[in-house]
Amino acid sequence: MSARTPDPEPGNASRPYEGVPPGETPPGESSTGSGAGPYRPLTRGWGKGPLVVICLVALACALFFLAYAIMLNV
Repeated sequence: MSARTPDPEPGNASRPYEGVPPGETPPGESSTGSGAGPYRPLTRGWGKGPLVVICLVALACALFFLAYAIMLNV
């Protein structure tokens, strides 16, 4: 299998590979955008429920380790 190369512009025998006629090569970049869809700004942050649960778990862990440290020193 051989690769197809564009034909040089005719009429220039001293430099046969100087140019390529229009339409022989693809454009340099695509004309479509790279986005996945329309931009939608975030309207909601963290919900109150998950935030409260995370804070309660962190507080319970802190109290557990505080009580454990007190029990070790007694």
